[in-house]
Amino acid sequence: MMIEVLSTNDPVKLNFAEAVLRDAGVETVTLDAHTAATFGGAVPWIRRRLLVREEDAGKARLALAAAMPKDE
Repeated sequence: MMIEVLSTNDPVKLNFAEAVLRDAGVETVTLDAHTAATFGGAVPWIRRRLLVREEDAGKARLALAAAMPKDE
């Protein structure tokens, strides 16, 4: 099963999160990137979602929390 660890409209933030998780040894899957890019800012509720395997979710959340503080 896959677990969502990030949802964002910011492609730079998504790319950074993917790199952080790759460095942590966590495989990711990105959903809705094409749909969000197609509609651009016209439909802001279509967000890109970053998913990881359920067994990697804890490790992924810790890595993201260390690299991406909530206030950013």
